[in-house]
Amino acid sequence: MIGLEGEEIWYADFKNKKGVEPQPSFIDHITYPLYEQAVGDLQNCKQNLASVLSYLKNPPVKLDAPSSPMVYSRDDVELGEENTLICYVTGFYPAPVDFSWTKNGQNVTEGTSVNVPYPNKDASYNQFSSLVFTPKLGDVYSCSVTHLALDQPQTRFWDVEKTPPSIGPAVFCGLGLTVGLLGVATGTFFLIKGNECS
Repeated sequence: MIGLEGEEIWYADFKNKKGVEPQPSFIDHITYPLYEQAVGDLQNCKQNLASVLSYLKNPPVKLDAPSSPMVYSRDDVELGEENTLICYVTGFYPAPVDFSWTKNGQNVTEGTSVNVPYPNKDASYNQFSSLVFTPKLGDVYSCSVTHLALDQPQTRFWDVEKTPPSIGPAVFCGLGLTVGLLGVATGTFFLIKGNECS
C-alpha cells in the first residue's frame, strides 16, 4: 500500500492480481507499475515472518478490538435523494475487520464497498465501509463489525428521521433587522437631540 498524508493512493490487490488506485474518478490518477514488486515484497515478508516466528517460538498475536462503529451520512440527508452511509472503525489489530449492513433488518450487499485497512501511527489499523442508499422516512440501517478480538459483532444503528427546517437563517435575519432598527432609532434620537441644542 502506498499512502500520502493519511490517504491511500495505491494498493496491491493480491486476490484479483492487480494494483488498485482507490481515488475518485474526477481526479488525475498516477499510474504505479508496482504490482510485480509488491508480489516479490509479499514473498519476502512471508519468509521473514516465518523466520521470526520460528525464532520466537510462535508467540501469540496480541489482539486489539476495534472501536465502536461510527455511522454517518456523507452528505446532509434529503428524503428521496441518493446518499452514502459510512461505517468507520479504528484501533484494531490485526487487520482486517468484516463489515455487514442491514436495512430494516434485512441484509444488504448491493451498493456496499469496503476500503483496504489503513495503518495508524500506533501500528493499529482503521477501516471503513460505505453503503449507497436513498433515504426514506422510517428506514433503519445498521452496520455490524466482526473481528478476531470480538466475542460478538459490534453493531451501530442509523435511522432516517425527518429533520425540521433550519431556523438559523430566520433567527439571524430577525436579529440583524432588530439591531438595524435599533441603530436607526438611536441615530434619529441623537440627531433630534443635536438639533434641539443648536
